[in-house]
Amino acid sequence: MELSDLIPHIEALIFASDKPLTAMEITELLNNAFGFMDDKLTLEQIQTGIEGIVDKYRSEFYPFEVRESGGGWQFLSKKAFHKTIAQLNGEKFLKRLSTAALETLSIVAYKQPITKGEIESIRGVNSDYSIQKLLEKELIVIMGRNEDMPGKPLIYTTSKSFMDYFGINQTADLPRLREVVGESLEEPSLINYTPATIEINTALVVSEEGELLENNTASGDPGEEDPS
Repeated sequence: MELSDLIPHIEALIFASDKPLTAMEITELLNNAFGFMDDKLTLEQIQTGIEGIVDKYRSEFYPFEVRESGGGWQFLSKKAFHKTIAQLNGEKFLKRLSTAALETLSIVAYKQPITKGEIESIRGVNSDYSIQKLLEKELIVIMGRNEDMPGKPLIYTTSKSFMDYFGINQTADLPRLREVVGESLEEPSLINYTPATIEINTALVVSEEGELLENNTASGDPGEEDPS
């Protein structure tokens, strides 16, 4: 089959699917559809066709694009039209995750696989409700139990729906933490005081929360701070 004839069929599958489709799934579906053909379509042919479709919808003429997201290919509206589409869908479209749920989801995304106890240790509060809501929205899933921990607690990871929700194809596409929090993730600053009268090495450490931590490694009795 010529590429020009193949591309519309690939487009039709991606458009009609209610979930992202991988190139392999598209290959299998089209080979089933064209079972009468002697030569089976190859994965390479489908990938070439997808590349052509992606290039086609990059044009500013189209308000949507074909993008790999959520583990497969799908049609997505372009960012410039999100506010317009939100008017059509109303509050349901604009509804966001609560701060607690988003915080919990962020911890799972960056620390997965992770247990509820580990999540609560990081957040400092009970996370039962947030975890339950994230499970209901299918943004996280239970992948098993930690057999090495007391009580064998459940282990949570993000789901394919999570990737689709945030428009990424794999968890490796998540921004690095330093890119998210910027300056707030900088290493604690060390301020060294070395009095001229005695040999001493006292380091004052400023924590990420801005608290002053003292770390004394002096080799003699501490003296007065050098006014300079």
